[in-house]
Amino acid sequence: MASSMCHKCKRPHRRVSPLVEEFTVQGTQNGSGPDAALDNFPAIHNNLCPSEPPPSPVLRRFPSLSNSTFGSVESSSTLAEDDDHGGSLKDPEKNIVQTRAPEVGFFNSALAKTRLDVFCKYSKTLAILCVFVLAVLSLFWGVLFRVRENLRHATIAVVNFDASLSPYQNVEPVVGPFVEDAVRRELATQQYPLGYKFVPPVKFNNDPFAVRLAVHQERYWGAIIVNNNATALLRQAVANGNSSYDPFGAAQIITNQARDIESYNQYITPVLLRLASDISFDFGRNWTSQVLTDTSLAQVIYSNVPQALSPGIGFSIFNLRPFDPPTAIPAVSIGLIYLIIIAFFSFGFFIPTHMKFILPSTSSPHPPLKFAHLIIWRYFSTITAYFFLALCYSLVSLAFQIPFSRTPPHGLSTWPKNDVADNANYLGKSTFLVYWMLNFFGMSALGLACENVAMLIGQPWTALWLVFWVITNVSTGFYALELAPGFYGWGYAWPLRQIVYASRTLLFGTNSKLGVNFGILAAWIVVGTVLFPVSCWVMRWKGVRDKKKLAAMQTN
Repeated sequence: MASSMCHKCKRPHRRVSPLVEEFTVQGTQNGSGPDAALDNFPAIHNNLCPSEPPPSPVLRRFPSLSNSTFGSVESSSTLAEDDDHGGSLKDPEKNIVQTRAPEVGFFNSALAKTRLDVFCKYSKTLAILCVFVLAVLSLFWGVLFRVRENLRHATIAVVNFDASLSPYQNVEPVVGPFVEDAVRRELATQQYPLGYKFVPPVKFNNDPFAVRLAVHQERYWGAIIVNNNATALLRQAVANGNSSYDPFGAAQIITNQARDIESYNQYITPVLLRLASDISFDFGRNWTSQVLTDTSLAQVIYSNVPQALSPGIGFSIFNLRPFDPPTAIPAVSIGLIYLIIIAFFSFGFFIPTHMKFILPSTSSPHPPLKFAHLIIWRYFSTITAYFFLALCYSLVSLAFQIPFSRTPPHGLSTWPKNDVADNANYLGKSTFLVYWMLNFFGMSALGLACENVAMLIGQPWTALWLVFWVITNVSTGFYALELAPGFYGWGYAWPLRQIVYASRTLLFGTNSKLGVNFGILAAWIVVGTVLFPVSCWVMRWKGVRDKKKLAAMQTN
């Protein structure tokens, strides 16, 4: 053994092995054997270094130097001899070679229990995923399951002003009754008709513009209007040969595409255009027959106005809120999915940064931050991140020249006097700031829910939560719940729906419910804020529990 210095007397101990051999011989001569000699070794050492045990560094250096180590003279002598020969003395614990177990086949009997455990856990996980897919994806498919049956909820106001006001109230109406009869036939013959509703003109104060306003305010999905002078102008055209007669001045069809571009493009506008075409065709055939058999009308006169015979009448189409430009589609539909995803994944990006407060590095040691202070920091840093991420999201729409302005309904130069709400909420150049705040509120509502759930359920279940959160928000936000089964009534309170409808108001000037939209988003934020410290505590508790379990496993 290499020479060393005594920690008390400071005298060098050059060799240990002769000392061991000497007392081994003595023990043998006394009949006590090697074990007895080794038991006397500490007493002899105390004579050389009185009443002081070996210091702890020696024990740490040689953790196996215990009674069990000296139980064999051969092992001690061997260590001493290695030292005398200049060999390197190594820690006995480091000499233990962990032999890797040989690999076996999948069906080896040694893996029988493991195979059973793996199959059970695999089957359980697969069952959970299958049930989740069936349940959650059904929410997305189900929102469109009964659209055709629910088209009756897409109410279309049919308003007949024909010959109802001065100076045409004395004219026998022809156009108005024919249009009403055609709509009734539509209701009777179509399997899935729209919700046509005959409304008397007095309900709109005999004002066609009030009908447009009602559609704009989303009291109706659309309107069919027969103008007050429809029959009078038609009769004058065939009687007097008015070549400037325009058949499309007889009636109007009012739509509001920006309210829900999907529903209008697929279910409402095509049906109304087809109905208008059928009415014009049928009316032209019947009206031409009447004119030709009416001897009081001169052929030489009405032959100058062929459009007054066929089609006779037509429908002017007014789309109060066109969905334009196309770049606005992401801002009110698919693009909002990324608002959820960005809010969700920001949690994973910032968690390592937050953990620096409680897990100091070797290069920057420090005491851990108080848990309450950590919660406060995490919350405000998260909200700040949402604030700037929402700004970047909003700037993308601005960069692609989406118009942040609102104009009066189509055909009106100014807002009607009775449209007090829209006049009061006209935002002008400040629309973009409101749009930014809308996205900030929306991201906070969506993101805090993601943060809380991620802390509560942990991995890998957060992935399932993201799928659920996206599907439920998309189903209730991008599609008309009026046309969905009644089960989806909860969707009126879901956060993404508020962002979609408020964005349509800001970008296209649809009916304003900004107060309701911001209020619901604020409620989500409040709930998320209240749950945030609870979720943080649960996350910490789960971490401590897992560490205790790991420590118990290592101990066993």
